Amino acid sequence: MFQDRIDAGKRLAKALDLYAGRSDVIVLGLPRGGVPVANEIALQLGAELDVIIVRKLGHPRNRELAIGAIASGGICVLNEELPVPDDILDMVRRKELAELRRRETAYRGDRPFPKLADRCVILVDDGLATGSTMRSAVKAARQKKPKEIIVAVPVAPEDTVLTFQQIVDHVFCIVTSREFYAIGAFYKDFSQTSDEDVKAILDSSWRRGDTL
Repeated sequence: MFQDRIDAGKRLAKALDLYAGRSDVIVLGLPRGGVPVANEIALQLGAELDVIIVRKLGHPRNRELAIGAIASGGICVLNEELPVPDDILDMVRRKELAELRRRETAYRGDRPFPKLADRCVILVDDGLATGSTMRSAVKAARQKKPKEIIVAVPVAPEDTVLTFQQIVDHVFCIVTSREFYAIGAFYKDFSQTSDEDVKAILDSSWRRGDTL
């Protein structure tokens, strides 16, 4: 049980200690809930912090049911176990693409996406369930030709962790569970992270980096 996302980030940072002080490391949080976790990791490792914008494609009849995910750069990953008609998929994708672009403008403004080529990229979220959103982030990051891709999350189902161990270089997960119902069940405080929270964290991190 984690107190909150900050506590989860600090505990994850200890597991990632071997990456501390490396100039080639960048930590990418998945907004919104993954950003407070990623911020603590970046602070402890002395690494650059940024975000990779990913949106879950939820089924119109059940928004929590992920039929896939999209990420910046036109990346789309579909849940092959939950096929849906093309017209429904197109409707959901158009809606989420608009939100993805809105968030890019809100969080980044005119700031360019960081270069990932030949770098060690640590992708962070506040937890994994099906993993569809993180798979989209992995695919988007891989297009930038990083040296290494690492997935770091506080909690995830055992089978999801095993899946990611096959597609990235390393997976760091503090709590794994066979009986997995919801990410929030592993947090005492799982209150929603707002757009304003994300922007404040990024602005503060970028100001620190610009003064170094």
